[in-house]
Amino acid sequence: MADRRVRVRFAPSPTGALHIGGVRTALYNYLFARQHNGDLVFRIEDTDSHRFVPGAEDYILESFKWLGIGFDEGVSFGGNFGPYRQSERKDIYKKYVKILLDTDKAYIAFDTPEELEAKRQEIPNFQYDATTRTQMRNSLTLGKGATDELIAQGNQFVVRFKIEPNEDIVVHDIIRGDVTINSNILDDKVLYKSADNLPTYHLANIVDDHLMEISHVIRGEEWLSSAPLHVLLYRAFNWEDSMPKFAHLPLLLKPEGKGKLSKRDGDRLGFPVFPLEWHDPKTGETSMGYRECGYLPDALVNFLALLGWNPGDDQELLSMDELIKKFDISHCSKAGARFDIKKCVWFNHEYILLKSSKEIACDFEQILIQHGVHETFDRIVTVVEMMKSRVDFVKELWDLCSFFFVAPIEYDAKTVKKRWKDYSVKQMTELKVLINDLDDFSIENQEAVVMKWIEEKEYNTGDVMNAFRLTLVGEGKGPHMFDISAFLGKKETINRMERAIESIKI
Repeated sequence: MADRRVRVRFAPSPTGALHIGGVRTALYNYLFARQHNGDLVFRIEDTDSHRFVPGAEDYILESFKWLGIGFDEGVSFGGNFGPYRQSERKDIYKKYVKILLDTDKAYIAFDTPEELEAKRQEIPNFQYDATTRTQMRNSLTLGKGATDELIAQGNQFVVRFKIEPNEDIVVHDIIRGDVTINSNILDDKVLYKSADNLPTYHLANIVDDHLMEISHVIRGEEWLSSAPLHVLLYRAFNWEDSMPKFAHLPLLLKPEGKGKLSKRDGDRLGFPVFPLEWHDPKTGETSMGYRECGYLPDALVNFLALLGWNPGDDQELLSMDELIKKFDISHCSKAGARFDIKKCVWFNHEYILLKSSKEIACDFEQILIQHGVHETFDRIVTVVEMMKSRVDFVKELWDLCSFFFVAPIEYDAKTVKKRWKDYSVKQMTELKVLINDLDDFSIENQEAVVMKWIEEKEYNTGDVMNAFRLTLVGEGKGPHMFDISAFLGKKETINRMERAIESIKI
């Protein structure tokens, strides 16, 4: 066991969009696999045929491609342990159902939904277990002959796992230590249903993990309650030597810190809980995605990595390579992690600063084109260099600095009232002449000449520069004034000043 190859898996069900909590689980599996030079398997758990949603599998794969989380084998990746889609492994599961039945570790039950409901009405907190199974319609009470006859007649049935009473089951968890559960609180779980010829999650999960040689199962805390059953199943198959090590991750909590994060929380507070925009084929509803909202994949990965784990130092900005190097699954928190969307926005801002202006300009160029602006790439890079420190999302650049590319046709009323004085027309007319006479229109020369003129005329610097900004920008925002005028060039600067002098009335 000591030299066993690390093999982990992410095994979503194609029942809809991928929740951000699932993304974190996949990320932790990825980091763990890469750190140990192991394999990450992508498995599709589609045993619940009634919940299958068309397009969900492709959506999940596209999400991971965008996030930069790569798989080594599995559905759409190939490998030596396939098929990796559970619906294509029916014959494999039947073999193991038979083993459990033949060794008296499981039994066949014919109880109808109506019969089960009647028993629930009869017995408060009814549980199908060692105490109640003798009262039900199953192979243990009917005998082999009657059981075989019912099956031959086409009666639908399920196979239930036979859990022995009053046994302490210990789950060894990397994060939580030893967790002990008494078998009396477990029911005889359904492992197989004849109705669709498919196993349930519990059996398929164990068989696949064993046959695919999974060494570690890293999953959400919500699966901790299933772990004792999975331990018992490994024992039932005499697979204890190959049982994977468990690590149950802390829950992602609501921003308020109480309760599990849900889509409703995202809708209520205006942030996505899915990596990509999701169009539900059943309801027609569209849900927000982090990609479409303008989050950078590196920023989202960094944010998620620190939800429930930290590197043990003060470093917050970690590249994927740094995360792989520092990640330690045993240092994950047991307590839930509060989902702070403001922190995620902060990460996005920091990653915009980390990216080169050329990278940001590639995205901003597409936004400009959408607004009918066609500008040279070098000039777009120049604007991004000036303005990227002021935004949390690339899409915010348009509202912040569209004036670089489109001249104002209206002037902000509040700014006009505050910044345009009785003498502004006179000062701007003089400034326009001064600027027109400049041969050297560099930032440095403009500033030197204009500031000298202001001093000689004994004008108020704030009055002049605020009015100048209003003529070029249309409102009181933007970077250093001479950065703006140098970018626009002398001709465009003068044209905008003339238009403002003619248009602004007080």
